[in-house]
Amino acid sequence: VKIQIISKNIDQEVLVELANAWFKSFVKFVADIKIDQLAVGGELHSDAELLLLENGADQVDLWGGNFFPNKPSDECIEFTSLINIRPKDDNYSMEIENDVIRGKVKTLVETLLMSPDDNLA
Repeated sequence: VKIQIISKNIDQEVLVELANAWFKSFVKFVADIKIDQLAVGGELHSDAELLLLENGADQVDLWGGNFFPNKPSDECIEFTSLINIRPKDDNYSMEIENDVIRGKVKTLVETLLMSPDDNLA
């Protein structure tokens, strides 16, 4: 399972490689909203989540989604993952329901995954 932990903008060729390893049109990510990192790639969000946890992350700070590099900037992020179903954190669905958390994830994905020439939505 090829997963990279990043804290600065990813090289777009590396992003394409990570996407092509599993799903071609998109890449899965797990955001650590406390320390502004993403674990990118892999088949399951839970694999990326585990990698972050093994590196000292706290579960409450981890949120999953999908990034579609070839879609327009206002359509390229999905805030959906099985790891987001966490009733103890007031999230009852696969979608990130909290607007503040969703905003943090969006900003992190825009900063770390989007090409610098993309217009941010």
